[in-house]
Amino acid sequence: MDEPGESTEPVVVPASVLARYRKFSLYNSPYPAHDRACAVDLYPGTAVAASPVAGEVLDTRTVGCPDRAYAVDHDHLIVVDTGEHVARVLHVDPAVEAGDEVAVGDPLGELVRSGFFGRWVDNHVHLEFREHGRNPYRASGSRPLVADVAVTPLAWDGTGTVVETGPSHAVLDAPVAPASVADDAAAFVAVADDDGHPLDGGFAHYSGGGTPGARVDDGRDGDTVRFLGTEIGTRRGRHVDWANVDVLANGERVTGLSLFAARGDAAAGAKLVTRPEAGDPTFAVGDEVRVEVVASDDPVRLG
Repeated sequence: MDEPGESTEPVVVPASVLARYRKFSLYNSPYPAHDRACAVDLYPGTAVAASPVAGEVLDTRTVGCPDRAYAVDHDHLIVVDTGEHVARVLHVDPAVEAGDEVAVGDPLGELVRSGFFGRWVDNHVHLEFREHGRNPYRASGSRPLVADVAVTPLAWDGTGTVVETGPSHAVLDAPVAPASVADDAAAFVAVADDDGHPLDGGFAHYSGGGTPGARVDDGRDGDTVRFLGTEIGTRRGRHVDWANVDVLANGERVTGLSLFAARGDAAAGAKLVTRPEAGDPTFAVGDEVRVEVVASDDPVRLG
């Protein structure tokens, strides 16, 4: 629920900012701020975090994070007064301090592998905005965000070849961005549902996802969302509540799919979330994979 007097008017993240990062996601997280698209994760593909905002650094804090074997034992918060709003930046070991002025693109510090996100998630900058006077240290209370880019939906039949693996993920070579988009560093693409709407979020291991980008049709409230021929959820404006479904890869259940908007020249295809500790199968580079979605009485839910 919003705090008394809190504005629900979205803050627009400009295309010029988003184009500095390889991909972004409004929903791919188990934390409540992402449920309502009140935070965006920005993936630079480098070890150093480029600032997504300009303004004066108000504070930096070291904060605790969930204990994960693959992660550091603490995270960091950077609070920046942008003039219009107060920005919260997480997952960056700050090389700035209170009183510093930063411009968009300036280095903020080294990215950290935080226990706040899954092992399959790439290092990223987490960004939220608060109104002046709102507590910048609380986990809740940020404004909803809109990414000011058109995201091209990519139709996909669920098949692909593994081109990258990690301890808990496998990336496929499909779907592929069309040449007109792949050659445009400012254009973004995302896997599409069966009706041609781009999808964003942890499917379906988190509770919901949505539509990335600014082109949102709020008239689709209550519409059924289908993906790979199966009903996967119900649309609430730009948000989607996932149904009880399982994601199968070559007939075996995996944790899910990691869905996000990727820059056309950096799109890497669908990303399977595979947790061996949960009994998920493992894949090797070169494996051919067919992904299916089926109804489930006991779906994977991580948050």
